[in-house]
Amino acid sequence: MVDRSSEEPRSGSGEGGDSSSIPDEVWEKFVQDSEREVAAAAPKEPSARARMVTERLRQQEARGELPAGWRTGPAWQEMNGRAARRRRRWAIIGIPLAVAVAVVAMKPSLLPGDPFGTGTPDAAAASPLGEETAAPTAPPAAADAETPTLDEPFAGSPARQWADGAVGIVLPEAKAVGGLSKDRVDLALRLTKKLLVGANLDPKTVRGERPEAAFAVLDPKQPEFVDGLNRSLRAPDEEHDPLDLFSRFDPADVRLVGDVIKTRGRMTFKKGDQDGVAVHADYTFVYPVVRTDGSTEVTRTVVRRVLDVELLDPARYVSTPDRLNVLNLDRDVGNTSCEIDDGYLRPEFPSTTPADEPASGPTVDPYDRSRDIGEDGTCGTVSRT
Repeated sequence: MVDRSSEEPRSGSGEGGDSSSIPDEVWEKFVQDSEREVAAAAPKEPSARARMVTERLRQQEARGELPAGWRTGPAWQEMNGRAARRRRRWAIIGIPLAVAVAVVAMKPSLLPGDPFGTGTPDAAAASPLGEETAAPTAPPAAADAETPTLDEPFAGSPARQWADGAVGIVLPEAKAVGGLSKDRVDLALRLTKKLLVGANLDPKTVRGERPEAAFAVLDPKQPEFVDGLNRSLRAPDEEHDPLDLFSRFDPADVRLVGDVIKTRGRMTFKKGDQDGVAVHADYTFVYPVVRTDGSTEVTRTVVRRVLDVELLDPARYVSTPDRLNVLNLDRDVGNTSCEIDDGYLRPEFPSTTPADEPASGPTVDPYDRSRDIGEDGTCGTVSRT
């Protein structure tokens, strides 16, 4: 409390006094209000009930019975802090993410698999063609004029979209035909594929070695044909040419680029004239090669083969079980020398072909599977390789 009697006079008219005066009742109210504020701010002794409640809470806290933060209420400030940190992290991540989205928007081809269906030429070139189930009615469309390289040996070729190797030899579904069982048809189809692989895709065959895998499928009781093949491998000439059945390169001259040979074609079956399962196969193989003299120039040789084989019944014909009889062979080769009959494919390279040398023979597209293979054996000029 304030003892007003000890205060100096608040008003006066004498010399040195304040010209203004404060009424007594105003001063009294000021003193009372000040006393109430001081009393309210002064420490208070807690009541007995408050002391009891506080002690009980402390004991519960010591026993771990109270949740964290009971002294301060819900930890909303801490939660708000975590949210702020999350916002900061999203801000850090969001900036590069926004940049990446902008870049992809400008060039969607950066994403793998063409997810937006942009249909760019690169995506189309990388898309494999579906299985050939019927004879084509036209040659493949012209591809971009690209030069093949060691890294991209099929650049500029329709074969870029063809299947790799034996994957491209897709067997039709086997069905019983003309009294021949489904299993018999399936065996004939599988043997025909083995013959095609052994004669055109087996690495040993392609690099000029003896094509043992192909001979393992041929019936040795077809002696004239098998003996003729052996003769052609020993001493090839114009009349005895192993290229009639086998795709071979001289390992001293050229080698395959990589280990992929592109393949496309189809296979059909029916009951044969000798009551066996007759299979007709029509396939094109594309070989990228490079010279072995250290050159990096890549060229391609395209070989199309049409053959008819039959799996005979050993109980009715003189034949070997599970071996094929070859009835007919036709071939068309694009980009090989016509003047050399040494039993090897002899690809020509652009850098070694005289530019002013006139083309001879008809010009053909070796990728055109819609045309029939010529029977006159004329050496022509290919429109592309």
